[in-house]
Amino acid sequence: MNLSFENKVALVTGAASGIGLATARAFAEAGAAVALADVSGAAVRSAAEDLVAAGRKAIGIRCDVAVEAEVAAMVEQTVSTFGRLDAAFNNAGVQAPPSDMADETAEEFDRVNAINLRGVWACMKHELRHMREQASGAIVNCSSLGGLVGLPGRAAYHASKHGVIGLTKSAALEYAPRGIRINAVCPGTINTPMVANMLEKQADAMKEIMRDQPIGRLGRPEEIASAVLWLCGPGASFVIGHALAVDGGYTAR
Repeated sequence: MNLSFENKVALVTGAASGIGLATARAFAEAGAAVALADVSGAAVRSAAEDLVAAGRKAIGIRCDVAVEAEVAAMVEQTVSTFGRLDAAFNNAGVQAPPSDMADETAEEFDRVNAINLRGVWACMKHELRHMREQASGAIVNCSSLGGLVGLPGRAAYHASKHGVIGLTKSAALEYAPRGIRINAVCPGTINTPMVANMLEKQADAMKEIMRDQPIGRLGRPEEIASAVLWLCGPGASFVIGHALAVDGGYTAR
């Protein structure tokens, strides 16, 4: 299976750490020129500099995906720097603290959806404007196992991740005839800074997670990166509008 991205250009959001950083590194190691974007400008520029120092082609861009003008500028900088856009992983997202549905604030709901859902919409919108001119490209949106199931106390987060799958399916049908493939990846509980922060604040969370993990461990960011590269590569050329669970068996229960 060919996972070479030589002479290709990839864009990854949420790329300063965790799944996004692992995926940006994987694209770079597969030969792609990579634009790494994150709301943490210093961290994402440092990550890009590390790739350049290792002989890769990369730039770091500060971008808040909740602000469409910044998303437009991010995509434009990627294309103006590298000349095209072949693959995008719309990964930037935030977690929400667990809350009784009746106590959840509108401000928290709007914050989570502005990043997790509207941010993915804005990224796709501006990525597709370039890809449709090329009549080629692949986009992977980061949903979650929370896009496939529900959990108590997680209404806002799960609403946003279910929404990502709806966006993915509709856009996939619209752009498949134009040579552009759009899919989603649904990570389970992955050993990332966001999950570590959640576990630190919720003493019993790890016990609950392990109880529901058939594989008996947390996932690794690199395992999600492998799935994203496959979905963006020629090996997945007949995969359209799919939400791929990479969750250690959680949703198979």
